[in-house]
Amino acid sequence: MAQKNRQAIAAMAISAAALVGIASHEAFRSTTYKDSGGIPTLGYGETKGVVAGQTTTPERALKKLLESADEHAQGMNSCVTVPLHQYEFDAYLSFTYNVGVGAFCRSTLVKKLNAQDYAGACKELLKWDKVGNKQLIGLTRRRQAEYFTCIGQ
Repeated sequence: MAQKNRQAIAAMAISAAALVGIASHEAFRSTTYKDSGGIPTLGYGETKGVVAGQTTTPERALKKLLESADEHAQGMNSCVTVPLHQYEFDAYLSFTYNVGVGAFCRSTLVKKLNAQDYAGACKELLKWDKVGNKQLIGLTRRRQAEYFTCIGQ
């Protein structure tokens, strides 16, 4: 991957492909449910401020997804110090939306990324397919999709 094609993360914007990817991985639910980790979740995987009994519409959930994805992108910006391709940014945003900014920023993935081990950072995505010690096929599929996005395929 040519360095000259990468941009500073602060200059990047959320792409339509990233939003569609996140929405398709999360799927829409109009009523609160507990995710595989037992966390109350609503809409397109939103957890912040969600409590049992809430409802939403697809339109409100999409608006919340965009707001939340923007917050996650800003969080990524706080710990990524190297330039990225848009497709790398999109993969990491999907991942960060799923695991949270704190987990992303503390990860070996970010350490490799900031050391400019771009291939190694992308491979780290594949390790995050478990809740506790239990591998979940849905997370495995998501991480594989994020990995292929990350490497530009």
